Amino acid sequence: MIECNLCTVNNHAPPDAFRKLRHRLFFADHTPPHFHILGRKGAAKVRIDTRDVMMLSGKLDLREPMAWAQENQALLMQRWQLYSGDSA
Repeated sequence: MIECNLCTVNNHAPPDAFRKLRHRLFFADHTPPHFHILGRKGAAKVRIDTRDVMMLSGKLDLREPMAWAQENQALLMQRWQLYSGDSA
């Protein structure tokens, strides 16, 4: 589930295999457009356009969340632009 400050997009939920991780977009956040992957054992910050990991703390297996992000890159960018007002 992508949890935005004011929206939840359930119809594009990530697979069950990584439901313990959360994708978050914080719209008062800085550019470049990015999303956060939050888990019990760590966190990551990932650019939407390139899917480069900008920050990683702790231990997270990012393979499945990154595959999901690749498939849903347009949705992530659309949400960023819609709610942040940043046309990046």
